[in-house]
Amino acid sequence: MPCRVRDIGLAVGPLPTGAGNAITDVAGVRVGHTTVWRDEPFVARTGVTVIHPAESPLLSFVTAGGAVLNGAGECTGFIGMHEWGLIETPIFLGSTHAVGRIYDAAVELCAVPDDVVIPVVAECDDSFLSSPLPVAITRDHVALAFDAANTKVTEGCVGAGTGMSCLGFKGGIGTSSRRTPGGYTVGVLAMTNYGSQERLTIGGVGVGRLLAPGRSETPSDAGSSIVIVATDAPLDALACQRLARRAGLGLARTGSFASHGSGEIFIAFTTGRRIPFDATSVDAPALVNAAVSELFAAVVDATEEAALNSIFMATTVVGRLGHTMLALPIDETVTILRAHGLDVHTP
Repeated sequence: MPCRVRDIGLAVGPLPTGAGNAITDVAGVRVGHTTVWRDEPFVARTGVTVIHPAESPLLSFVTAGGAVLNGAGECTGFIGMHEWGLIETPIFLGSTHAVGRIYDAAVELCAVPDDVVIPVVAECDDSFLSSPLPVAITRDHVALAFDAANTKVTEGCVGAGTGMSCLGFKGGIGTSSRRTPGGYTVGVLAMTNYGSQERLTIGGVGVGRLLAPGRSETPSDAGSSIVIVATDAPLDALACQRLARRAGLGLARTGSFASHGSGEIFIAFTTGRRIPFDATSVDAPALVNAAVSELFAAVVDATEEAALNSIFMATTVVGRLGHTMLALPIDETVTILRAHGLDVHTP
């Protein structure tokens, strides 16, 4: 039975979570999914996920920054975000070959009269389970995810995470959040598609090596992971870049080493420092120096938990060519963790 990591009594790090333990604990952030699942005329196990960073980002841009740990992946709008320190659209997630379709739909959904937009669209490769051609995603799928965005984040095999595989088991979408001592909220959403079973690490325990090997077929290492970090702390673009970079440490705790063929792309944005569309100058406070350290800790812990939630909440999926990714055996995992001294229980 799928469950979240906290449902077995495992807390990641010392900081408390937000009310929903989700990226949407940052006020104004919303998430929507469309899942595409079909067997005829071709197998599709794919979808679209949309993260709205705030109300009306086109009228009041969101300060943002990004980081790349390994660059075997794609994220449109990344160059503009690096140049301006802003994002002007929601963030769209999907599969590799669907980036163009999603981008076209995003332009329709986000454009304003007499102006242009550069949507942020990031991808992972779900072709182990989902047919890469023909492209299953349509404009309507993107619009459905865009319009469905709300504060309740569904996890596991949903939206853009439907066809993803992680650390030898079924992966997908996961989320988590933290409250910092300074009173700020940090939320993370991860789309996980990386790693092999032997490296799966939970609560510091090498669970993957202790489970029976070969539970699932093994995709190549050409996976990826996209991590989106949100906060309400007042940060400038450079601090957002630094925040984004810490997501890699959270993934590493779960067993990622950012392999040659994997794309680890991270984006961090803040709702605490909005820039009006027509602004010609900015006079807004921003946290600097040691004040951001507690945010770094929150990102690392929340990213680790979000990645684990994506696995714990996933179910077994049979995809194209009969490829199968099994759900994590949670009862066996609990037994292993208890044998290593962790105070956990069957959900």
